[in-house]
Amino acid sequence: MKHQIRFVALGDSFTEGVGDNDLRLPNNCRGWADRVAEELARDNHTTRYANLAIRGRRLQRIIDEQIEPALAMNPTLVSFYAGGNDLLMAKLNMNKLIGDYEDAVRRLKASGATVLLFTGYNVPLSPLLEPLKVRTAIYNRQIRRIAATYQTLLVDYWCFEKFQDPRLWAPDRLHMSSPGHSYMAKKVLEVLGAPHSLQSPTLAAPRPRTRAENIADDVAWLRRDVGPWLSRRFRGVSSGDRLGARWPELMPVVLPERLGTSRAIQLSSRFS
Repeated sequence: MKHQIRFVALGDSFTEGVGDNDLRLPNNCRGWADRVAEELARDNHTTRYANLAIRGRRLQRIIDEQIEPALAMNPTLVSFYAGGNDLLMAKLNMNKLIGDYEDAVRRLKASGATVLLFTGYNVPLSPLLEPLKVRTAIYNRQIRRIAATYQTLLVDYWCFEKFQDPRLWAPDRLHMSSPGHSYMAKKVLEVLGAPHSLQSPTLAAPRPRTRAENIADDVAWLRRDVGPWLSRRFRGVSSGDRLGARWPELMPVVLPERLGTSRAIQLSSRFS
C-alpha cells in the first residue's frame, strides 16, 4: 500500500491559481497546484491536499498566516512560492526579504516534509518595468542557494523558455493562463518524479500583429489591469483582502471530471 501524500501549497496568486479560471471552484480558479494534486491522486488515491495561497500576499503575511497552519497538517509535501509581490514594491530591502524567506524554508524543512521551491520569472509586463529583471535575477540567485543549502526541490521557472510565448499568460500579463498553469503543473510533476498524464500545450503559430494592435492592447492593459493595481497600492489594500484560502484543510482531491456544479457550490461555501 502506498504511503499517504499530504500536499500543502503555500503562497500568493501564483499558487492560488489566478489566471486559470474555473467558476466551479472556490475563488473561481484552478491553477497548477490543483492540477498537480489531481495527478498525484490519480496515482495514489490516499492523497490529501490543502491550498492556503491567497492572491496579493507578500512574504511576511504568507509567513504569518500560512506556515503554522501548514505545519499543523503534518504535510509530506509543501510547495512554497513567495516574494513575487515584494519584488513589485517601489522600496525593497532585499537582504531582509531573503533572510525572512530562508528562515521560512528552514522551518518547513525541519518538519520533515519534502519542500518544493520556485525561482521567479521575468514576466514581460512592459519595457518600462525592465528594472524588475535585476531584482528577479538577484532573488533567483538566492533561491537557488537556499534550495541547495537546505536540499529542497527546485522548480527553476526562470529557465522555462516556453513561457516566452504570451499565450501562456493571462490578459493581465502577470499571471499564467490556463495553458501556462497546465505546463507549470507538468514541470512540477517532473521535478517531483511523479507519474502523470499531462502534455505540453500545443499552440499554433501566433498571428502577427500590427503596431496599432500592439498599442491598443497596451492601452487596454493599462486601463484594465495597471490602473486598478496602482490604486490598490496607493490605498494599501490587496485583491486578496476579502478572500480566504481555497482549500484551507487537508481533504481528498476533487477531480475535475467528477465535479458537478452543485458539488462545487457546496465545496466553495465550506472551504472559502
